[in-house]
Amino acid sequence: MYNAFLTVGLLWTFVIQDITWKTNVSIFFLSCVAVAGIYGSVTAERNIFFVQALPALIALVLIFIK
Repeated sequence: MYNAFLTVGLLWTFVIQDITWKTNVSIFFLSCVAVAGIYGSVTAERNIFFVQALPALIALVLIFIK
């Protein structure tokens, strides 16, 4: 269920017009995805990191170097 909320949060960024607000919302939800992925990889299966956390971390890095 939490993945659905995170997905909706990230989809929300497509309709935000203000670039600062859009960036901040993206950073928040990508951080949530990364934390959930890291927690899942520690407590459940290691491959969750590569499927969920790593793409979110890469997206965060791309946002910050932009």
